[in-house]
Amino acid sequence: MKLLIEKIEKTFYLPDKTTVPVLKNIQIPVEKGEFVMLLGESGCGKSTLLNIIAGIEPPTSGKVLVDNKIVTRPDPEISLLFQQPSLLPWLNVFENIAFGCKLRGDTKDLNDRIRYFIDLIGLDGFEKIYPSELSLGMACRVSLARALIGHPKVILMDEPFVSLDTFTRTRMQQELIKLWEYEQFTAIFVTHDVDEAIVLGNKVVLLGGKPCNVRKIIDISMPYPRKITDRQLALKRIHIMMQLEKIYKSNRDKHHQSIEEGYDRFVRYKQT
Repeated sequence: MKLLIEKIEKTFYLPDKTTVPVLKNIQIPVEKGEFVMLLGESGCGKSTLLNIIAGIEPPTSGKVLVDNKIVTRPDPEISLLFQQPSLLPWLNVFENIAFGCKLRGDTKDLNDRIRYFIDLIGLDGFEKIYPSELSLGMACRVSLARALIGHPKVILMDEPFVSLDTFTRTRMQQELIKLWEYEQFTAIFVTHDVDEAIVLGNKVVLLGGKPCNVRKIIDISMPYPRKITDRQLALKRIHIMMQLEKIYKSNRDKHHQSIEEGYDRFVRYKQT
């Protein structure tokens, strides 16, 4: 499934009628089967962009096209994975994975599909366990299986491993890549972690500025699985860090300039 994010802009309107521009002219082409990482500092607008791609939130202007069709609402072929597992506490593992499919009426061979994913994510024997009895890593795996069970063509992930410890996060990243290679879905993954971006992505989109815009798109055509200690990957990391430093320096300079201009206006006002 080919996806095009075309000239997306988003402005929030506050009760006092002031406006807060968040996204500006976001243009990202995503080819079928790509693993795209949206990389930027916290609060820059990555999650807002992901919600627009998912059809949860409308853009102020611009559009998202999936196979040349404009996204205007959530689509069962586009699955969204949140930062927290968000499992239903009154349902066990098996029932949580089945929940979305049953809502959509997608029940053909459902039990077999669930058992396949339970085996694939290493939760065989935990089918009747409830969320309160699962570790955070296990809960994340259940959420991942629930997102994949309907065989979506696009999966959007909003920092799904951010709450995990280093070891569990590394295992989840490895499992995700195996699933992506096998299922061949298109992935868009939000992160503020450079290491995560270069380990997972074959395209890294650097976001920054206020309002947020695309500053650079970096291709990473290295085979999987990847190790952060690999020399080529380390060089990519250095390159991305240098680009991010330029973005943050530009943001700081604009912020300082804005403060100085505000102070100058205040001084002129006091002198009148």
